[in-house]
Amino acid sequence: MKFTLKDYQEDAVKDVLDRLKKARKRWHEDDDKHAFSLTATTGAGKTVMAAAVFEALFYGNDDFNFEADPGAVVIWFSDDPSLNVQSLWRLQEASDKLTISDLVTIESTFNRDSLEPGKVYFLNTQKLSKNSLLVRGHDTSDGSTGKEDAQLRIMPDMRSFTIWDIIQNTIENPDLTLYLVLDEAHRGMKESRATNGDSKPTIIKQLINGTGSVSGIPVVWGISATVDRFNKAMDGAKGRDTLSNVVVDSKKVQDSGLLKDAIILDVPDDTGDFSTVLLRRGTDKLKEISEAWTEYAKQQDDAATVLPLMVLQVPNSPDHNQIGQALDTIFERWPDLPQGCVANVFGEHKTETFGSHSVPYIEPQRVQESTWVRILIAKDAISTGWDCPRAEVMVSFRAAADKTHITQLLGRMVRTPLARRIPGNDRLNSVDCLLPRFDKKSVLEVVNALMSGGESGEDLPIRRVLINPCEMKPNPAIPEQVWTKLLSLPSQTLPKRQSRPVKRLTALAHELAADELLPDAGKKAHAALHRVLDGAQTQYEQEIKKARQSVLEVEGKSVRTDTQTNAMTFDDFLEIADYVVIEDAYKRAGRVISPDLATTYSEHLAAQADGDDEEEALIEAHTIVAALGLVPAIKDLLESEAEKLANDWLTKQKGAIKKLTDERQEAYRQIREMSAHPLDVDLARPNSWMQPTTAREPNGTEFDLPRFEKHLLCDSDGLFPEDFNSWEGEVVVAELQREGAIAWYRNPDRASQDSLGVTYEDGDEMKIVRPDFIFFSKQADGNIVADIVDPHGIHLADALPKLKGLAKYTEANVGIYRRVDAIAKVGETFRVLNLAEQSVREAIAAAVSVKSLYDSKIATYYSVV
Repeated sequence: MKFTLKDYQEDAVKDVLDRLKKARKRWHEDDDKHAFSLTATTGAGKTVMAAAVFEALFYGNDDFNFEADPGAVVIWFSDDPSLNVQSLWRLQEASDKLTISDLVTIESTFNRDSLEPGKVYFLNTQKLSKNSLLVRGHDTSDGSTGKEDAQLRIMPDMRSFTIWDIIQNTIENPDLTLYLVLDEAHRGMKESRATNGDSKPTIIKQLINGTGSVSGIPVVWGISATVDRFNKAMDGAKGRDTLSNVVVDSKKVQDSGLLKDAIILDVPDDTGDFSTVLLRRGTDKLKEISEAWTEYAKQQDDAATVLPLMVLQVPNSPDHNQIGQALDTIFERWPDLPQGCVANVFGEHKTETFGSHSVPYIEPQRVQESTWVRILIAKDAISTGWDCPRAEVMVSFRAAADKTHITQLLGRMVRTPLARRIPGNDRLNSVDCLLPRFDKKSVLEVVNALMSGGESGEDLPIRRVLINPCEMKPNPAIPEQVWTKLLSLPSQTLPKRQSRPVKRLTALAHELAADELLPDAGKKAHAALHRVLDGAQTQYEQEIKKARQSVLEVEGKSVRTDTQTNAMTFDDFLEIADYVVIEDAYKRAGRVISPDLATTYSEHLAAQADGDDEEEALIEAHTIVAALGLVPAIKDLLESEAEKLANDWLTKQKGAIKKLTDERQEAYRQIREMSAHPLDVDLARPNSWMQPTTAREPNGTEFDLPRFEKHLLCDSDGLFPEDFNSWEGEVVVAELQREGAIAWYRNPDRASQDSLGVTYEDGDEMKIVRPDFIFFSKQADGNIVADIVDPHGIHLADALPKLKGLAKYTEANVGIYRRVDAIAKVGETFRVLNLAEQSVREAIAAAVSVKSLYDSKIATYYSVV
């Protein structure tokens, strides 16, 4: 793969391969047909996951312990040809093994008896329609007759098989396994009605259930952000069992940084049509975000600058003159915009005239790469499956009744332009939507739809939808020493569940060499691991000797039958293993210690061998490696040393890595997260936060949020608005009145690089808690100290695990904080546990009840104003 899979993507790929393996086995052994789905939210990278699955299916994958299926044939099916074009391009973009010859679009001229193994064939509904050349001659199953059908049954010139014949021949071939992948699987499942009133199966259902003499495809894999309709169709499928679906946690997608953190909704404060006012504001936003991306690219020394665009969403029956006036307003507001920067994605697929503007049509899937497009005119949701991370601003001229169309289009705009979160910058991690024809009440319905999926059916995991927020910038009154102290605080990230330390070390070596921080890092890493394996040969000499014997000798039993008495006797036999057996054992060992290391260590051993026969030396080396792979203790030793070396390199190169661009630092951040144990990561400096300034009572009454002084980020008045619950606000006020208090930080509750995280164990699962506040004080000697202050609810089930995790974190960072206060409201009083005290940490470690801790003598009273 050209891309490193995110944790959730890796888990999903593993689960999909597991189901495909089961389905293949049951098809060939028992003729059982199976189906399952992959459900992942918009922007999760479903095509990237599919590319990883296809690579493993065709070529095998040691990381997933998956052997290739030599007879695998894939049909990728959708109801939109343009969606297939985009999917093909994305598969090729993501995979370094799938070539253009492996990805085949079936055209009307396609003519062969069956499909070839090792290929993905792209097919769409239109290609299987009644009048398509691909199906002519197929015996339809709908019972219709007549002159037209008789003509259709005549095979076109030079064609021996219809597409249905080809599919059936592929299914019947015992050496092949046909997999059907349904892209946007929730579409095309609803049956239509024939002229006689009977239900008529859709083409997709014909592929699943079969049609006429054609059997249903053995293995069906549906991919979508919402698959309820697919699941219902599978419930009624003929002779087909379902495997458990693979469901990607939308929170993990949001945490990954692939999706924007917030959607900002701008609406008028009063009722009425404010189209021109908000259109000018939208143009200003487009200009501002364009300048922000240009500035960011300069800071990062990156030649590739994101060129954002604005989507103008218009009604389905638009007034072309009004659109022309809107374009006039945009160009008047921003005269530097090129005149030829406007395109449309209307269903008419033609150049449209809007006032004095002639606007060409562009295919939706081409918008992202066509950087000349800065203004895109669209109607409703645009085809499902298309997205455009460059779309940073939308001005919708649709009425309040069109909430579904607006949320669907926003779903096309949630991917981050650089496929990563920009550290500490809410402005570049957000998308703006201006709704001039909405009132506040209607906007709240849009917010609910975005947070829950609503009528659109897609769960967009956007946890922050902000209405008319204010941008917070670094507070000029805060001394630089405070910022230095903040950035020195250690944060933690969740460790990888299925860590592969050798692979992690190899990946780190690649990055260090690429950044010229450690020349020949790859060779140095493997040389270090070679020394570990050399030492293991001495340390585990007897175990290796036994393992070597099992590699070189094949044990078995022969059966002898007496024809007179029919009595059977069993005789043991022992044969010397041949080259094929040794190589098979060597490959299995490669999966244990990593294929690359197995190769380089074999070469290392062969180079040390006496004699001139290089081939014999290499076979002997493979035998040794095969034996090493059979000794579990060697794997543990190797992984321990690989983990230790990687962490050592990360520590030594920490300063140099911090000087790299955000993109390169993110690569090392991901390598840190590949550790089996929580590792400290650096906090990013926050530069721009989008903060709400008002809130709404249950009865609809709006009120201004309280604003606080001394926060690290602030508005133009030097204040920070925040919507606290009653006692959180009291804690903030009390802390700011302490002697020496000079600043505070509202720790973000999301997985951004400027949020301090602390890991904790909840049962068998590792989770992360983000303490609410960090306060900074100046001591008499001038030093800046930091205090973690976390209002800690004791009623939640995970209250004690969080407290234990925070105590372990404090133990590992003794001296970093002056206080680590976990505050709880018990009855009408506030109680505090200061985790900076060892006796408190010891009590927490032994505790079985969080309430008992706050009721005990180790907790003290906390005074609020």
